[in-house]
Amino acid sequence: MTVRRLSVYTRCLQQLEEDGVKTISSRELAERFSLQWAQVRKDLAYFGEFGVRGIGYYVSGLKAELQRILGLDREWQVALVGFGNLGSALFHYKGFGRQGFRIAAVFDDDPAKAGRSADGVPILPLRELPREAKARNLQLAIVAVPAESAQHVTETLVAAGIKAILNFAPGRIRVPKDVRLKGVDLSIELETLSFYLARGAR
Repeated sequence: MTVRRLSVYTRCLQQLEEDGVKTISSRELAERFSLQWAQVRKDLAYFGEFGVRGIGYYVSGLKAELQRILGLDREWQVALVGFGNLGSALFHYKGFGRQGFRIAAVFDDDPAKAGRSADGVPILPLRELPREAKARNLQLAIVAVPAESAQHVTETLVAAGIKAILNFAPGRIRVPKDVRLKGVDLSIELETLSFYLARGAR
């Protein structure tokens, strides 16, 4: 959760930088973006001393430090597996590129898609993943395939040396202990919202 909050702080600092703000205190940062002041101070202190007494934090400097901690001070090569409706939407999402994540190769076994390209990025059959992972230095992967294919796809990614996977397929996926898997189940997120709506209607 601390890492997730660092991502939020980084986006807040980006907004402050765009607004021309040079320095800010943790309390001002919390108040401006509806954050918890004590939590902001605790999270930042966990990673080091970034503030200056009597001044607060230098916005650009703190943003750069948080980006370094999050690994956003470099470009990551990403594999996208699945180029259906969801996969295509994820591929065209501009936010990945702004944060340093470049989808360098797309994999899909649909004969109508494999062998083509999307905005200059090749769409390849999954069997070519091991070779392409090494050739393109693929380090992360996004899985956007049907649930029944997700485990096989994940195992292929792991075998190719991918150690970090963002999975959009519903259902439970098993990975080795040295692989970081993050699942995003959109239906569960909607169910969480429907729970609050249903409670409010009673």
